[in-house]
Amino acid sequence: MDKEAVLTDIWKSKGTPTFLGGELPASVINSDKYIPALSTDARGNSLDRAIRTALCDEMRRVALIGPEGSGKSTALQKLVVDWAKEAHLQNFSHVFHFEFRELNSLEGALTLKTLIQHNHHRVTPESIPLVIEKPEDVLFVFDGLDQYQHSLDPSIHTLCSDPSRAASVSCLVASLLHGSLLRGAAFVVATRPTESLTFFSGTQVEVLGFLKPQREAYFNSFFTDPADARKARLHMERTLGFYDFCASPRFCWTVCSIYKYLIDSGANLPETVSQLLVDVLVHLIQTLSLNQAQSRALVLALCRMASHCFFDEHSICAKEHIDFCLLQQPLTAVNALLQVFGDVESVARTFSFHSQLMQEFILAVAFFLDKSTGEGVERMLKRHEGKAKFLDFFLSGLSEPTQRRPLENLLGIFDSDQIKDYKCWFKSSSKETLRGFHRGKRYRCFHLLHQAQNESLVREIMTPSARLSMGHEDLSLQDCAALNYVVTCLGELERLSLNRTHFTEEMAEVLAPTVSLSQQILLSQTSFSTRAVSRLASALSRGVVGELHLSNLDLLDENLKILCTALKDSKLQKLNLQVCELTGACCESLDSVLTSETSQLHMLEIKYNDIGDLGFTTLCNAMRSPHCRLQDLAVPKCSLTAASMGACAEALSSGHSKLRKLKLENNYIGDSGMEALCKALQHPLCRLQSLWLFCCDLTAVSCSHLKEALLSDGCFLLELDLSLNELGQEGGLLLCQGLSRPGCALEKLNLTRCELTLAVFKELGSLLKNGTCQLKSLIVGLNKVGDHGVKHLWDAVAHPSCLLEKLDVEMTKLTDACVEDVCAAIRASKTLKKLEMRNNSLTDASVPALNQVMKNSHNMQELVLRYNDFSEDVFDILEESNKITY
Repeated sequence: MDKEAVLTDIWKSKGTPTFLGGELPASVINSDKYIPALSTDARGNSLDRAIRTALCDEMRRVALIGPEGSGKSTALQKLVVDWAKEAHLQNFSHVFHFEFRELNSLEGALTLKTLIQHNHHRVTPESIPLVIEKPEDVLFVFDGLDQYQHSLDPSIHTLCSDPSRAASVSCLVASLLHGSLLRGAAFVVATRPTESLTFFSGTQVEVLGFLKPQREAYFNSFFTDPADARKARLHMERTLGFYDFCASPRFCWTVCSIYKYLIDSGANLPETVSQLLVDVLVHLIQTLSLNQAQSRALVLALCRMASHCFFDEHSICAKEHIDFCLLQQPLTAVNALLQVFGDVESVARTFSFHSQLMQEFILAVAFFLDKSTGEGVERMLKRHEGKAKFLDFFLSGLSEPTQRRPLENLLGIFDSDQIKDYKCWFKSSSKETLRGFHRGKRYRCFHLLHQAQNESLVREIMTPSARLSMGHEDLSLQDCAALNYVVTCLGELERLSLNRTHFTEEMAEVLAPTVSLSQQILLSQTSFSTRAVSRLASALSRGVVGELHLSNLDLLDENLKILCTALKDSKLQKLNLQVCELTGACCESLDSVLTSETSQLHMLEIKYNDIGDLGFTTLCNAMRSPHCRLQDLAVPKCSLTAASMGACAEALSSGHSKLRKLKLENNYIGDSGMEALCKALQHPLCRLQSLWLFCCDLTAVSCSHLKEALLSDGCFLLELDLSLNELGQEGGLLLCQGLSRPGCALEKLNLTRCELTLAVFKELGSLLKNGTCQLKSLIVGLNKVGDHGVKHLWDAVAHPSCLLEKLDVEMTKLTDACVEDVCAAIRASKTLKKLEMRNNSLTDASVPALNQVMKNSHNMQELVLRYNDFSEDVFDILEESNKITY
């Protein structure tokens, strides 16, 4: 096969580059401006290398799948050029390149020889036998499978294996692709996503197009002035880089072309994709030198064509569907918008839009130009639902006068009724959407606000109630841009919740202003690249963020270190690091924040991180610094033991510690650790007020230490949680002795499932009645003392000296026998507000009395009766009181 002839044919490719059609592949390759697109090849290769690698596999059948303009056609031509230049694929003696859109026009029965020679005129008849004899040396390259108008389903064809047999073109192609004809030949097929791929077996390579590095190289090659290249690229990344179509080399060509025109003319660059297409359409119409009436007629004619293309299976429009008289000039004058298939005089000549974006934009423009169809915006969007992706974007952009004015200067004033119809629809649908919880619709609303570029409209739509309910999950880069626009228009955000999202550097960069403007940020089940953490940290350092909640994510020590560098100078007061895969090494980073003179951090939670004793000791040493402002420290289930409690006690007694609340749940503190803590509680410089020791392996021995602490005048504890520790009767009685001190300030006590006995409940009852006890909340659930044991508490609640506001006796084996005492206690108490009686054995018989006493009580706010032995017969009675939860 004459490789020089192949190159000659490629370099003579017809057509000229256009804004929306892109630069011709041959022109790109011949001028050495070719930049390989990216692919999802498992080996991480560029698209070119991925194709060559797949062709070396045993199957040697490759399908390139990607959206319009993603670089598939150019990659195929580069493949052929490299073969013809003997740079690659020299194991093939013949390479045949076909375009499916040209195969559409071939009719009648052809042989394989005729098909090849029809598309490759320089192939001599003598070389065809070589193709047939050694098919393993042949590569077929097919471009545009999605544009083929005939089915390749093998079930509807009688596949042929004889190269000399004449058959329809679709039968020949199907026979080639399915291996019955020229078995052993290699294939590369390029296509947009299409159902026809179900009939193709082989390696599938997704074409990603251009990401940031490729775009940078492309802009640098397009602009002769490096300053213009940088300006254009940075502007595109800021305003458009979050859209998927920015990965399209063809779209990059369009952007560069229009940016160069705008930069050269000194005009402003567009802020949205709507504004970009306004600039593109204005420029194209101006090049046609039409008057206003002709321009308007052209756009309306193109609109009818665009609408027809949307509902055609192959997105094409046949000649008979176009009203040419409205165009006032040959269609070749608008080749920047259209691509034409077939000969000029052919009845089968068809047309389609180079870009679906422009196709949708034309529909939006025509909607505002002409209301003769009588179609409202809601009906129009419904009719194009599932087909037009950005139609509502363009309607939103064009509804604003500043954005549509350049088009109105060329086409005439847009219809005011259509504009009003759109705005009424948008405002009403937005308010309904923002009241709901449909994430997709909510973000669509944000995207439309972004396209409109109207700050006052954002404030009108985003009412205070709409802002409060803003929760965000699984964000895309495009979502981040829309959200950021909305928040920056509002000027501030009380609460920003971002969950289940993988944050790249680009996403963190786009959201940086939003982060800086948010007072509270919640990030749950998210992940970050290291560069994303750096962006987030920078935004936090210069923002107003007061609370940062990071939970259930793989933050890791190294990323926390980056974050802490910024937190020193931030306004952050509360930091939650729950389940962040941290170790003791992270505490050195936290130490640098806590001991910084500029840090304002006063609440730190590191729940469920394996920091261990060494890490906790580091935090305790930080609390001894005069600069440390920490008041609330939560380290539940952090692999702590008694070994680090000495350092904690020293910090609490240092005179510098400002700690008021310490949560140590689910650690192995043990009795020796408790002894160290209790010594600190007795120290006159210790100001700890709340101590949580839920499930800390404590016994009655710990209660002897607690007793000494509570009896001390230096103890300021207001809240104590000892739940899920086996204190037993001995421990419970010792604790009661400590609480009996007249000056004991304890107000909240939790003794859930502490193996307490009737004797302990009796002492607690006496304590509550002694006139000096300050307890306002007592939780003694899961201590199974029954009616006799809890009766001491009912008697105490009824006593005038009892100050209890909350009492929890869940799962204490209560029966209907206690109800009389319960009701008496509720009637007599002047303070009780909430009573928890879940998971007991109350029956229907107790309901009337409990219902009546709750109706009559002025103090009681809630009685919880869930999971008792009630039947449905009493549900109506229970519902009579809105203060009973059952």
